[in-house]
Amino acid sequence: MTPADPTRSPGIANQPAIPRDMRALVLDGVGAEHLAVRSVPVPVAKSGQLLCRVDAAGICTSVNKLVEQGPDHPLMYGWDLSTFPVIAGDEGSVTVVAVGDALRTRYRPGERFAVQPAVDHEPIRDLSRYRDGGRSVNKIAVGYTLPGLLAEYVLIGEEVLAAGCLLPLPDDEIPAAHAAIAEPLSCVISSHAHHLRLAQADRTMRRTATSGIQPGSVVVIIGAGPMGRMHVDLSIAAQPSVLVVADVLDERLAALRRGFGDRAAARGVRLETVNAATEDLAATVDAVSEGRGADDVIVAVANADAVESAQRLLARYGVLNLFGGLPASRTDLALDGRLIHYREVNITGSSGGGPWDVIEALRLMACGEIDAGAHIAHIGDLAHAPRLLEMARTHLIDGKAVVYPHRRLDSIMNVRRWDGDDERRHLTTS
Repeated sequence: MTPADPTRSPGIANQPAIPRDMRALVLDGVGAEHLAVRSVPVPVAKSGQLLCRVDAAGICTSVNKLVEQGPDHPLMYGWDLSTFPVIAGDEGSVTVVAVGDALRTRYRPGERFAVQPAVDHEPIRDLSRYRDGGRSVNKIAVGYTLPGLLAEYVLIGEEVLAAGCLLPLPDDEIPAAHAAIAEPLSCVISSHAHHLRLAQADRTMRRTATSGIQPGSVVVIIGAGPMGRMHVDLSIAAQPSVLVVADVLDERLAALRRGFGDRAAARGVRLETVNAATEDLAATVDAVSEGRGADDVIVAVANADAVESAQRLLARYGVLNLFGGLPASRTDLALDGRLIHYREVNITGSSGGGPWDVIEALRLMACGEIDAGAHIAHIGDLAHAPRLLEMARTHLIDGKAVVYPHRRLDSIMNVRRWDGDDERRHLTTS
């Protein structure tokens, strides 16, 4: 087949004819042995649907949960994978190549979009494939019961459009790989919005609520992995006075300083890194806050012990964010009720973002407030998706991995960062 030409970000001038078949990462059962890149028919857009070329797709570790749980995954609702295989992938950027009749006044070929995979809408098609015919289902997802983005083309259906989950790029120069990771960045944006606290300009005045990390604050992020680094990036944009990042791996902390040290300094943010296995995190927070404690503590690791110790770092009115989902084997937490009561702290969490959060991620990319290229560590071909997911499962990936479905590549590339010039060279090199 003739692949589409994704060498230019804007539009799809000289778009080849849409092929009959395409490569896609297909899951047809429970377990990694049921996950493979296969040739499948390219879907045809019906009246209220779009067919889009996938320009770049991110490798999300949540795919591994789908592989492990199959029909029992909360977003599958009993869908029988052996009878109705699904195309995986919930992170990606796309270009419209075919428009259904009912949408011709709203969309045109060549328009570029990012996708928010969490679709707050009831299923419209294939109701019989859901448990109880889809009754009471009001949230579905791209890459689960809706066609996924680890494919050369994706069908964007009525549910995605009705929920406002196809988001136009605000700047046509945004690289496809950057737009592809807008979704994980949106999760961090949503998470920071949950940082709510009451404020009073004067103790005799009515309280008002503030949201997000505040300028001049002291912020602690526990975990310098891929999602922890996204928290670092978004926190720097908010301009706290001090940002303390803790991890147990020196190489991760060194990579964090290389990637974000200059940006932090340019924005007047004091960046401190602490190896929590060998250094005293509490003592560092006490020193940088002059004994007051941290205004915001984000636990970006799936570790209950880390959460329990993190609560001790909070200042009065502080916010503790449980970002890392705890494993099913340890969900109970020992929280200090007196600390919550007397310090008046808030404990919050979030699970994913929404369409606005993707819009905000794209805006921050376009205006340079976040550095999307610093988060990309691996570049691959669609054929590498199973291996990249295995690497994620075994903690061999330290950063985001992005694949270009229409670009053949013999081996996975490890990169320190990935910008628009890197993407253009990659897509135009024979």
